[in-house]
Amino acid sequence: MYADSGIVWIDITFDWCVLFLIKTANQLGITYEEINVWLFVILLPTILLISLLTNWILFLQLLRLKAENHSHLL
Repeated sequence: MYADSGIVWIDITFDWCVLFLIKTANQLGITYEEINVWLFVILLPTILLISLLTNWILFLQLLRLKAENHSHLL
């Protein structure tokens, strides 16, 4: 199971990641497919959603603070 994209650094990175996932899955007592689902279907989207929501909340707080500071200057 080796990558064959023709781009050496991509192939090396891909192969390293696959081997890392296989070893990690074996240590956890799950399959390679299961660890892929946990990482790329459950954990990554959850983390991304939390990050987006956090950024949106902070952006709204920043807008509110700027509006408050602007009103104090008038």
